[in-house]
Amino acid sequence: MCGRYASSMDPDDIVAEFELHTAADLPRLEPDFNVAPTKEIYAVLERPPRSEEGEPERAAERQLRVVSWGLVPSWAKDPKIGSRMINARMETVAEKPAYRRAFEKRRAILPADGYYEWYVTDDLTAAGKPRKQPFFIRPRDGSLLAMAGLYELWRDPERAADDPLRWRWTATVITTDATDDLGRIHDRMPLMLTPDAYGAWLDPAPRPAAELLDLLVPAAPGLLEAYPVSTLVSNVANNGPELLEPLPLDGIG
Repeated sequence: MCGRYASSMDPDDIVAEFELHTAADLPRLEPDFNVAPTKEIYAVLERPPRSEEGEPERAAERQLRVVSWGLVPSWAKDPKIGSRMINARMETVAEKPAYRRAFEKRRAILPADGYYEWYVTDDLTAAGKPRKQPFFIRPRDGSLLAMAGLYELWRDPERAADDPLRWRWTATVITTDATDDLGRIHDRMPLMLTPDAYGAWLDPAPRPAAELLDLLVPAAPGLLEAYPVSTLVSNVANNGPELLEPLPLDGIG
């Protein structure tokens, strides 16, 4: 799974990477080196612009949005379900009711520096349980990690129709089997989109499920690198660039 990641990029860099239209009201979040479920995150998506009555329908626009991590289906009765829906498995995303409609037309890219996974070592804690060593996994060339995701809108029935907060925007990360050496750390990993697939993935127009799934391929061997980091990241209250500092491999069981 992908349960924590880092997102410290400036929104202007995201605009450049995904060829977005700049805007005065571009959303801005503080750099987050310990993104956890239910936190606010950046999502790149495409939506048709609002048209006045009688105007012809216009093409979808690529946007940068701030959403909550943990998808809440439009039909959910309780938005708290989102905390359990931070990941969608590639193997079932096209059929599972919670994700099927979003997969059809509400696809997104969640930009990140990289993500964390915990490796179960041979060492034991004082309580006699296996010690878990966190690793940070990122593109080897230092580029942005474009995680494939889905987004959804949930209407809060307790808010008035004119309340600007009546719609809740949420998202999930699509995962697959971990490949190469990364599978030794954890058996799942987020799917990474390459720039040539951005347009097809974000396009909200109807596409055959098989065609969309073909865009979701695991990162090529050697594209990502992993290194151990401090266990400070295990506590979501800890946040700062020091969480990304590499530790020596010596002593990791």
